[in-house]
Amino acid sequence: MARYTPRHAPRHAAPRRTGAAHANRSSRSQATERSALGRPVLASGVAAAVLSTGAVVALLSGGGSASADTLTFAVDGLTSSASTEQIRTDQADAARVAADRSATNAQRSVAAARSAQREKARLAAVARAKKAAAEKAAREAERKRVIANAQADPKAVARMLMPEYGFSSSQWPCLERLWIGESGWNYKAENSSSGAYGIPQSLPGRKMATVAGDWRTNPVTQIKWGMNYIRQSYGTPCNALDLWNSRYPHWY
Repeated sequence: MARYTPRHAPRHAAPRRTGAAHANRSSRSQATERSALGRPVLASGVAAAVLSTGAVVALLSGGGSASADTLTFAVDGLTSSASTEQIRTDQADAARVAADRSATNAQRSVAAARSAQREKARLAAVARAKKAAAEKAAREAERKRVIANAQADPKAVARMLMPEYGFSSSQWPCLERLWIGESGWNYKAENSSSGAYGIPQSLPGRKMATVAGDWRTNPVTQIKWGMNYIRQSYGTPCNALDLWNSRYPHWY
């Protein structure tokens, strides 16, 4: 009896593949999957990296490993260039800050030195002023002492007053001898015949009242009047002494 064969079986039944063909197709599918997983896939279009020089590296879609390496190199170059430029900028900024700080320190040093000089000058001026004031106070105290002791030591008064009338110390010996001859430096000396009075032998004695009313008892008043008389009449005590010596009886 003959076997029954379905008349529609060839239309619906899938052909059976041999083992070799199936293995080849499976191998190609796995290779494709590995390629998709192991190699970067670029999107369609253009991928560009802009370098510092303005050049554009464009990578077209579908590139292989060479395109990926080119992109990596471009990015690395851009990063390296930016890093170098940043380092230079940082160094320049640091140098500028250091220069500014150095200039500021120099200005502060100059200002401090000037301030120290001004303070030193101020202290020196204060010291000089104090010294001058102390010397003036000492002179005043000595003047008072000499004047208070004028009756006991009229010569000290005359030596002290000479500069006030323009007489140098070289004129002192002449003045001393002149008034020794006139009165012996006695503030009470009186010429009985002429009426001349005091150390300078003012004639009459009351002329000395132009200096002060105490002319009879105060050697200072008498000496001031006598020095002014010598200055106006002879210029210096030595000139007055020369004329005094040239006259007999002596007078000036």
